[in-house]
Amino acid sequence: MQVRLLRISGVLCVAGFGLVLVGLVSPSLIIRILVIIVGILILLPVSLLFWLWLQSGSKIGSIQAPMKTWVVRDDGSHNAFTDMVFWNESFWLVFISSPSHFASDQSRVVLLRSRDGRDWQTAHEFGGDGQDIRDPKLGIIAQQLAVFALLNKSFDAAPYASVTSLSKNGLDWTPFRLTIQEGWLIGRPITKDGTSWYAPAHRLDTGSAALLSSTDGLDWRVHSRLFDGNIERADETAMQLLKDGRLLAITRLEAGSSILGSDLAATLVSISEPPFTEWRILARNRTTRLDGPVMFMANDQIYAVGRRQVEGQGSFWLKSGSVFSKKRTSIFHVEEKTGELVYLADLPSSGDTSYAGVVARDGKILICYYTNEPTVDYPWLLGMLLPTRIQIVELEIEKINEFKG
Repeated sequence: MQVRLLRISGVLCVAGFGLVLVGLVSPSLIIRILVIIVGILILLPVSLLFWLWLQSGSKIGSIQAPMKTWVVRDDGSHNAFTDMVFWNESFWLVFISSPSHFASDQSRVVLLRSRDGRDWQTAHEFGGDGQDIRDPKLGIIAQQLAVFALLNKSFDAAPYASVTSLSKNGLDWTPFRLTIQEGWLIGRPITKDGTSWYAPAHRLDTGSAALLSSTDGLDWRVHSRLFDGNIERADETAMQLLKDGRLLAITRLEAGSSILGSDLAATLVSISEPPFTEWRILARNRTTRLDGPVMFMANDQIYAVGRRQVEGQGSFWLKSGSVFSKKRTSIFHVEEKTGELVYLADLPSSGDTSYAGVVARDGKILICYYTNEPTVDYPWLLGMLLPTRIQIVELEIEKINEFKG
């Protein structure tokens, strides 16, 4: 992929310079101006790509905490948007395989299975029926494994519908069906009693977030409103059931649509008591916008994993969420009472990364996620165009407090 991008850039560069030179010697003023403008328009994206490549020259140092890590899938595709559960005595890991981060009718949902978390085999693949499909999530619904995914028609990824498929064995699957009315984009489902399920959802058209509920995992309804967008707009939300029965949520908050990011972007932390009909905001964390978040509990403490931005927000082109910034998949401690996010450590990651899944089992925590080559510090935008791998990190639950920010 890197070689292909360089070749394309070289061809565009030659074409752009050629047009500029032709324009300079053209006898017609109108043709001269038009040809030079076209040449410059061709050179601009090439210059941007070259600048991004120069920005990725720095190397990333060693990881910051005791962990084991290994690669699950690195086949030259853009493998992204992961989730993982343990079901029927096996680990199940789902991700999207696509040519790039952006929309493609070649994208497909890939489901892997492993007995030990290290040796993985493909169990099933799902297509989008001619549409881009992305952001899969796994759930266990009434002894069945469920795959949730989003359908998308926009190149820059603006999904419009949620679909669900169920399986009793992980190999044979029902056809995808619409999960909830179009517009609501479903997240990772959870249950407290095995008979009723809850899931976060958001709408890109209104910037709203909500809690959905279901009794069968197939048909979902809006149970309560978590956030109504205005200047701030909700994106992905992760939820965690607490020991006392309350429900904690962290939400990625966007602000505006600038590729340079925004000072108002944040991570919203909210909490709700049963029956989860009302939500109270604990905090807006503007130190990081946690993209593609997931939460888990260990040692009676709450942790979150998501994509954070490495650089500060001093530069106008490196505000929170900027596509030109450097990114990591990172672990945070979530303060239950205040909603504060306390940075702990980075996982081996760079470029286009995050959207993790977590399984805690046998005294260990397994975290799956996706990343570009983690030793090269790619800017986020460049990472979206390059291959990404699926990676797993293993932590010992008793040593998680050894992480230091």
